[in-house]
Amino acid sequence: MLQRLEDGLLALLLGALIFLAALQIVLRGVFGTGLAWADPLLRVLVLWLGLLGAVAASRDGRHITVDAVSRLLPGRMRAAVTVATSLFAAAVSALIAWHAGRFVASEFAFGSTAFSGIPAWALQSIIPLAFGAIALRYGRLAFDELRAARHASADGGKGAGG
Repeated sequence: MLQRLEDGLLALLLGALIFLAALQIVLRGVFGTGLAWADPLLRVLVLWLGLLGAVAASRDGRHITVDAVSRLLPGRMRAAVTVATSLFAAAVSALIAWHAGRFVASEFAFGSTAFSGIPAWALQSIIPLAFGAIALRYGRLAFDELRAARHASADGGKGAGG
């Protein structure tokens, strides 16, 4: 259900981005004008798309990885490397989420607006939310890999790549 919601939101945002960019091109090219709020909104849509895409990639385990060495490792060692890198990614993402949350809170306290009277904090709130979701997903990945490795060792090393 969550996957469908994420994918639907990504499709909606991408459609809005394409439509709004095309509209701006037509308005400028044909009528010599444009929507004053469209360009800032397009930048926000790119931010949201990028971060929601990163969340979706973490869901599917499709983030960019350098795994040339880990592919050569035996099953138990590969599992240990996966747990360590997943915990590291979770920790870094959690740290970014924390500081992004502090940034958004300061924007809220300051009361700054992005464009057309829209509060900046509302548009920036995707940053801590996305990195928080990524941290949780990598934490879960590490836990699942650790549990699979323990289960495999209890089965005599027959599971989890062993």
